[in-house]
Amino acid sequence: MSFRLRVLGLLMLVAMAATAATAWLTLRQANNQVRESARAGQEEVSRILDGMTTYGFVHGTWEGAAPTVRSLSAATGQRIRVVTETDVLVADSDVLAGRPAREVSGRPPVLADARPRLRLPAAKIPRASVKRTVTAITDYRASVAYAACLTSAGAAVTARPDSVGIPRVQADRRPAQCKEPTAGDSAPYVAQDSAAAVKCESDPRLSACLQRVFNERTLSVAPPRLQIGLGALDESPAGLAAAPTVAVAGAVALAAIVAALVLSRAVLRPVRALTAAARGLGGGDLEHRVPVTGRDEIAELGRAFNRMADSLRSAEERQRRMTGDIAHELRTPLANLRGYLEALQDGFVEPTPELLDSLHEEAMLQQRIVDDLQDLALAEAGVLTYHRAVTDLRNVLDASRTAHRATAEQAGVALELAAPLPVHAAVDPDRLRQVIGNLVGNALRATAPGGTVTLELRREGRTAVIRVRDTGEGIPAEHLPQLFDRFWRADPARGRATGGSGLGLAIAQQIVTDHGGTIGVESVVGTGTTFVVALTAVTE
Repeated sequence: MSFRLRVLGLLMLVAMAATAATAWLTLRQANNQVRESARAGQEEVSRILDGMTTYGFVHGTWEGAAPTVRSLSAATGQRIRVVTETDVLVADSDVLAGRPAREVSGRPPVLADARPRLRLPAAKIPRASVKRTVTAITDYRASVAYAACLTSAGAAVTARPDSVGIPRVQADRRPAQCKEPTAGDSAPYVAQDSAAAVKCESDPRLSACLQRVFNERTLSVAPPRLQIGLGALDESPAGLAAAPTVAVAGAVALAAIVAALVLSRAVLRPVRALTAAARGLGGGDLEHRVPVTGRDEIAELGRAFNRMADSLRSAEERQRRMTGDIAHELRTPLANLRGYLEALQDGFVEPTPELLDSLHEEAMLQQRIVDDLQDLALAEAGVLTYHRAVTDLRNVLDASRTAHRATAEQAGVALELAAPLPVHAAVDPDRLRQVIGNLVGNALRATAPGGTVTLELRREGRTAVIRVRDTGEGIPAEHLPQLFDRFWRADPARGRATGGSGLGLAIAQQIVTDHGGTIGVESVVGTGTTFVVALTAVTE
């Protein structure tokens, strides 16, 4: 059976089964579900009100209340919109869910007041209750300011009411900008608080009067009262009629069948093109590409295939270019070695110690090129071995400075270390020394006598930044993009004896990349060059 018939049959079966089940379920459950989702039960209203009131009581502010609104909306199934009495929006569950905010339903909003209800024990002497109220006002001012500061600083805040009902705030940590409340914080207001509370001594409804004074005196510091709107205007409790449901189910089934026909035709055409291109690619035709139109999954598959073909062609070109580069790098020195050896063999040249030392040095240079090529191949294949450990990068720089100090002194270049503080990172110290050593060696070769090469280490946020800065001749801007290419040298006149194998920077870039870092270069001709290595810092 063809792919088109199988897709058509499968989609028809799925469509008919889905529409039949949808129609049955809709007729059976839709009326009750719509009515229940549009009606906020008293239990849900109480849960939402208690949740918001508790948040304001604990945190002393409505800042950061959005997660609480989101969780209450998810738990109750209600659309919740919270504003202050001055119509300042605190949170909207529609916006938090990533959809446009709907208009609130016409039911009256629920009022939420986070200020505590005073628990004043019955006292024969009203002055005792007045004194307790004044103390409660003072304590609440300090407590709510402290809780709001902790919340703003991102601390996890908890609170429990004391015997009078005032929150006693605790947190998992205490940020520097938040100081714990003290008795003197509200000293300037105590006289005014006492004067307002004393007026209640003659009021027969002492507790209600003192609560009113408490609310008035803490109005400026307490979280403002909230208006909690529930539901949405477009929610309707009306039931669903059977006839429209059946009609919609039939239309869905018909649309699914038509879509199956169109889909099978739209899918098969690019699939055939991809199949032909894949056969050509398997046969070695790296130039064949798939025509791509549209932005659907099939089009993205075609683009992915074309990118793969481009990558294969680029890889083959890089391989040919690398083979040519290797042959070019090895041909001349090997020809020199062969010439001298044949001259020695034929007796035309005397085997002096100087000649043997020169031949040995040339052989070591070739060995270095081979070793560098092996390291680069292992690194690019992802199999280069790393032994990572939390390391003080200052020690790595100091070791590199010590290793190159003799070379620097011989060249008349000052090699300095600027690392005032330890900075740690999870790295392979030996491989990182290989990177720094290559950068320092290049910097020393590029710096004239009397110049300076500086190894600098800084921590910038969560990043450990290593800079190798020289006062050398600098690199032209047009050469910087090629600096990390294999066998490329900024100075074409500089050979292997003075400019290295041409692989060091490529190896350094791969090692830094494997550590999850970056390496870059900044250079000004006539001023100097700075290589910048950025790694993820860790706290030791």
